[in-house]
Amino acid sequence: MTPDPADLTASDYLDGAREMAAANRPFLAHLLAEEAAQRTADPATAAGIRASFPAPTTTREETD
Repeated sequence: MTPDPADLTASDYLDGAREMAAANRPFLAHLLAEEAAQRTADPATAAGIRASFPAPTTTREETD
């Protein structure tokens, strides 16, 4: 059974962000890191989290 999202901590979201980054899912990593940053009381720590998982570009390059 999935835990209640309200019970998840910033650390839980940050772990998920790292897993998504390792799985080459940068947008999901960014979203999870953003949630971790929002749940972090210290602004400097939150800024560090955001800097570690920047928003990926939305442009897509097509290869021939």
